[in-house]
Amino acid sequence: MSKIRVVHYINQFFAGIGGEEKADVPPEVREGVVGPGMALNKAFKGEAEIVATVICGDSYFNENLEEAKQKVLEMIKEYNPDLFIAGPAFNAGRYGTACGTIAKFVKDELNIPVLTAMYPENPGVDMFKKDLYIIETGNSAAAMRKAVPAMAKLALKLVKGEEIGLPSEEGYIARGVRKNIFLDKRGSERAVEMLVKKLKGEKFVTEYPMPNFDNVPPNPAVKDMSKAKVALVTSGGIVPKGNPDHIESSSASKYGKYDIDGVMDLTSETYETAHGGYDPVYANEDADRVLPVDVLRDLEKEGVIGKLHRYFYTTVGNGTSVANAKKYASEFAKELVADGVDAVILTST
Repeated sequence: MSKIRVVHYINQFFAGIGGEEKADVPPEVREGVVGPGMALNKAFKGEAEIVATVICGDSYFNENLEEAKQKVLEMIKEYNPDLFIAGPAFNAGRYGTACGTIAKFVKDELNIPVLTAMYPENPGVDMFKKDLYIIETGNSAAAMRKAVPAMAKLALKLVKGEEIGLPSEEGYIARGVRKNIFLDKRGSERAVEMLVKKLKGEKFVTEYPMPNFDNVPPNPAVKDMSKAKVALVTSGGIVPKGNPDHIESSSASKYGKYDIDGVMDLTSETYETAHGGYDPVYANEDADRVLPVDVLRDLEKEGVIGKLHRYFYTTVGNGTSVANAKKYASEFAKELVADGVDAVILTST
């Protein structure tokens, strides 16, 4: 029996081309294995082999989505694969989005099994978990050794058409799919048993895990806004014209801090949006629609607020991971406190 033919997709970093400075490289294909494909090939234990590796920069893929999808698909088709694997992407947001996007596209267009792998907080998970099997990984490439065997095992099951077990058994992220199964005990008995274990403080496994929502308690109200220093923060991607810090249009890996001392109005000649998740026309015409500097200057003149902080902080919320968003906020929140800011207006899109 011939080996299962696999095409593997990775980004510029795992291909050894470079980091963020090379994220704009267009799609290319190389014969055989590259980077993490070596570990995958070994984990297949002779049952499958990677016949080609498609590589694309994260920025290029996400900023040229339709074109990149078609180019990558054509490269994949040339090798007539039985299976397609993307990643693992770990917690790299743009990489995860690219892996999910191309995996779903290949699945829909070529009708072959596909698989990818990500950290649960990668934005690609929420985007594609209902469409794809996504192996759960750790936060970074340090978890590669654990991720690869799980990927290989599930990939072989998929291509062989074998029955796929529960997420806890196979290592993939729950897809929200519910199946009817027969058990020895009816639901009411199992529910009571779980409740008793919970009351006793014993371990139990729920059959229907609830989503875990982050609760943020509100701070006390500002006592006197007429004396308050107010800062602007936005996930709407407003940046000085030309996007000097090259904040990505999706799955941003950074945020910007910009001086608006003396700026009374954000004009189309001086500011724009870097955001790729909404129609930028109106924001580019007047960035105050997303970051209301003009209104706050009026309130400053009228004495409604004490002062508008001289810096604003900005990033792109589109596809940006929760972990990165928390990281950015924890960094600049310290600066805001140190600068004596009393209140922050956080705008989105």
